[in-house]
Amino acid sequence: MLAFARSSPTPFVSMPLFGSHLSVAGGFHNAATRAGELDLAAVQIFTKSNHRWAAKTLTDHLVEEWNAARSAAKLKFACSHASYLINFATPEPALRQKSVDAMVIELERADALGLSGVVVHPGSHVRSGEDVGLAAAASAVAEVLERARGGRCGLWLENTAGQGTNLGHQLSHLGAIIDGVPEADRGRLGVCFDTCHAFAAGYDLRDEGEYARTFEELDEAVGLDRLACLHINDSKGGLGSRLDRHEHIGEGELGDDGFRGLMNDPRWAKTPFLLETPKKDRDGVPWDTVNVKRLQSLVN
Repeated sequence: MLAFARSSPTPFVSMPLFGSHLSVAGGFHNAATRAGELDLAAVQIFTKSNHRWAAKTLTDHLVEEWNAARSAAKLKFACSHASYLINFATPEPALRQKSVDAMVIELERADALGLSGVVVHPGSHVRSGEDVGLAAAASAVAEVLERARGGRCGLWLENTAGQGTNLGHQLSHLGAIIDGVPEADRGRLGVCFDTCHAFAAGYDLRDEGEYARTFEELDEAVGLDRLACLHINDSKGGLGSRLDRHEHIGEGELGDDGFRGLMNDPRWAKTPFLLETPKKDRDGVPWDTVNVKRLQSLVN
C-alpha cells in the first residue's frame, strides 16, 4: 500500500538524502560549503562548463579544496551532471566522437573528485528514428565505459521530458540503452529519475495508481537497484506537455500530490533527492530550504 493513503499504519520515518545542484563559481569547494550552510546531505555539481566542450585543468589543489569542504560539510553524497552538449544518439559521426570523448573526461574528473556518479541525458536522434538513436546511444555508452575502465564512479542516464527528438521520455528507452551495452560493462550504469521530466513526458505522479505503475515500469526497464538518485522538481508544463521547465515544489502542475507518494515511499529512504530549482531567496529564506521543508511536510 503506497503512502498516498494518509492513514498508513507504517510511518515513513527515514528521510531521503536531500540535496541540490549548486554553483561551483569560485571553486568546487564553494558548492560543498554552500550545501553545508543549507543543512543538505547531498550535492550535485558541474565539474566543467556545461555549455562548452573544453575543460579547465583539474589541479591537485582544486581536489584538495573540494575534499576538505566536503568533509567539513559532512556530505553523504555527491555527484555531477555532464555537459548538455553531449549527444550519444546523434547520427553525426563527428558529434558522436566529441560526445564520447567529453563523457570520458566527465567520468575521469568525477573519479578524481570522489563523486558517486555522473548524470547524463541519452541524447537526441535528430530525425534518424528512435530505434536508430537508441542503438547509437548504447554503442556510444559502451565505448565510453570501455575507455573509462578502471574508474569507479557511475554513468547515470536521466529520463527526459521528450522535447524535440530527445530520447529518454519513455523509461523503456533507458532500459534499451543499458541492454545494448555489453553485460561486462553494465556494472557502472545507473539511472537518475527526474520528476518534472517524467510528468512532462506523461507519467502522472499525482495519482496513486499511476505512481505505482511508473515505478513498476522503471523496475521492469532497468531494475530499481539501478536508481542512483532523483531530481526533485515541480513542472511549469502540464501532464504530457513535453516541456522541460522546472518549478519549486508544490508551485507547479505536479503540486504537493505529485511528491506525496515519493515522500512516503520507504523504498527511497536514504536515496538522494536533488533539487534543480531556482536559487534566489524567498522573503530572505533560501528556496532550497523552502523546498526541503515543503517536501518534509508531506510525510504522513
